[in-house]
Amino acid sequence: MIGLLIKIALSYLLGSVSGSMVVGSFRQVDIREKGSGNAGGTNAFRTQGFKFALFVVLIDIGKGFLAPWLFPQFDLGDLDVDASSQVQILSCAFAVVVGHCYPLWHGFRGGKGGATTIGALLLIQPGAVLPIIAVWLLVLVLTGWVGLSTMLAAVSMVPVLLWLDGAEGSLWLGMALAVLIVFTHRYNIRDMLGGTEYRFDKVMIRNWFR
Repeated sequence: MIGLLIKIALSYLLGSVSGSMVVGSFRQVDIREKGSGNAGGTNAFRTQGFKFALFVVLIDIGKGFLAPWLFPQFDLGDLDVDASSQVQILSCAFAVVVGHCYPLWHGFRGGKGGATTIGALLLIQPGAVLPIIAVWLLVLVLTGWVGLSTMLAAVSMVPVLLWLDGAEGSLWLGMALAVLIVFTHRYNIRDMLGGTEYRFDKVMIRNWFR
């Protein structure tokens, strides 16, 4: 058990390395002080532009892949665990997303988990990534709301994993990540209901031919 907890902790600490803070350090900017105040890729794009946001998203996806790939391979000797490889991978995947959302290094003010979840899925079930991104894009062009797109894409992860995999562990991970991502978007839900949520109007299909 100690060995598994160590690997989970390492995954959380890696997740706590926020892509926006890393990239922002080169520009001397903290995007948590800009726009919506969130440290994720959407706010990075809105406040700093495409190139900045691209590097942010690549870092966040990369750590989502790296943690469940790397840390379960660590040989901790007598501290190592009897937990299966799958349990270790899934535990590290969840921990790295939690670290992204609530980073130790950055005052527990992180992103909302979407990109890091995609990184984890690229390792655990890469076939799920394209259908989930398709859901995200469809909702985005219909509504212009990135938050709603991310939440519905996260929820779609459960049936997609059931369809492609069916493994109980993967489904539990999908459900846990879906709940976490919806929770991190709770203020987006409030703003949508209140009519104050920001829309990317230019990407909406109704505006394509104007």
